[in-house]
Amino acid sequence: MRRPWKVAAILAFTLAVVLGGALGNRVLAVTDEAREKLRLYTEMVQLVHERYGSDVSYRDLVYASIQGMLRTLDPHTNFLSSEAYASMRDRQQASFYGLGILVGMRNGQLTVISPLDGTPAARLGIRAGDIISMIDGESTEKMTLDEAVQKLKGPKDTQVKIAIVRRGLEEPLQLEITRAEIPQTTVRYAYMIDPDTGYILISDFARSTGAEVAKAIADLKAKGMKRLLVDLRNNGGGLLDQAIDVADQFLPKGSRIVETRGRTKDSFQQYDAAGDHPDLGMPVVVLVNGGTASAAEILSGAIQDHDMGMIVGVPTWGKGLVQTVYGLSYGAGLALTTAKYYTPSGRLIQRDYSSYFDYYYARQDDDEAPPPPVDPGGEYATDLGRKVYGGGGITPDVLAQATEAPPYVQYLLARNAFFDFAVDYTRKAKVSDRDWQPEPTVLEQFSSWLVAEKIGTQEEVTKGLADSAARDFALRQIRAEALNGAFGLEAGHKALAAGDAQLQSALKLFDRAAALLASRQEHAQPKAAATGAPLG
Repeated sequence: MRRPWKVAAILAFTLAVVLGGALGNRVLAVTDEAREKLRLYTEMVQLVHERYGSDVSYRDLVYASIQGMLRTLDPHTNFLSSEAYASMRDRQQASFYGLGILVGMRNGQLTVISPLDGTPAARLGIRAGDIISMIDGESTEKMTLDEAVQKLKGPKDTQVKIAIVRRGLEEPLQLEITRAEIPQTTVRYAYMIDPDTGYILISDFARSTGAEVAKAIADLKAKGMKRLLVDLRNNGGGLLDQAIDVADQFLPKGSRIVETRGRTKDSFQQYDAAGDHPDLGMPVVVLVNGGTASAAEILSGAIQDHDMGMIVGVPTWGKGLVQTVYGLSYGAGLALTTAKYYTPSGRLIQRDYSSYFDYYYARQDDDEAPPPPVDPGGEYATDLGRKVYGGGGITPDVLAQATEAPPYVQYLLARNAFFDFAVDYTRKAKVSDRDWQPEPTVLEQFSSWLVAEKIGTQEEVTKGLADSAARDFALRQIRAEALNGAFGLEAGHKALAAGDAQLQSALKLFDRAAALLASRQEHAQPKAAATGAPLG
């Protein structure tokens, strides 16, 4: 291993000098100046490896030096180890082979949140609340969530053995499951939230997102949808081509979607709506928050700039740097910033990152008043002349704050109390109707359960649930968890919508969205390419 990592050290510093000179199987020529600096670097690596007071590997030295070098560039240029690179590519695929369960860590245990309909796990009767204690003979007690998920995945038609601990059973269930293809969906939810309103939640942008959105829209139209609410909250982005495909479903043919500008000639690109999808022809409202970033900001910015919908929530993250991913030696990769994103009106999506601390840790929380536009002079105009601002993500047309859970409810959520209670409750009282609502007596049962489980004393529970807001939240959460187990996550999500302040604010904006659409339709032609010039 010594010689390969000495070679890797040279390649790493070459990368630093020529800013990503390793492009697939081509390596750019190294200048005389670069050779001199490489000699210094390799001497230093060799000296530290041989003379440092503790053992240190070439791999650790090289990886640390790469990370240090990239830190001088920008927050989003990232070196990807072979494991991280493989994981990134897996996440971007439309499917994988596994069991078909959504899992999470609950009280430090690998817990089934919900089995997916029609998958091997559902066919074998795996339930919400089941704890996976063993995978192929190995305890999950010290596994991270990612490690456990990787062990559950595998090649098609291979077997995995798991042990299930289920409440009410004295012995674990021993199951052997054959892995099958599991769709990796990014349209997590698509349902009619009321008789006229369709709701779509897009979690990120991967290989199948464009097709998923098109199918969801067609299905909702068939159910009578007359207006559409698109939820991009906490959507961190993903593949640019998929963001363009989705935007094409909301914009008139020929409308600018996004523009990229960088240092090299090929970084200047313009992307327009191709008109490959039917005209949506209905009012649209888009939900965003501080977790909305990158490709999700491209979509929301294009809809806003072309006046095709109302944006509601709080200002988005402001991630407008374009990463091009290159494969490197040893299965590693480099996500290198090569350009910046600009919306159709010419707004720069990227916010200031001169201070990494402020960039990552000093963001406004959803429950605080949003900041003013980052660049008060960066004033731009939509197609209809509405003012929008650049340099700091996408500022919503209407500001709406997130729901703040009462403190005692937050305490119970952190202890997984609602999920565990719902598992116990539905074992005794089967929930067979999607319209099921817990009776007030369920709250009394919940209070007794909290005391029996030693999550709180009777005095603490009584005091914590004395407030009507806490009681309403608790009943709504119990209902959602019970419906999750009985009918899947979409049923539970729909149950929680009634208490989602941002979502409820969005539902009140469709009259304004309809008026905006009518004005847009009166506009003779959509803008062609944006000039990119600020009005201010």
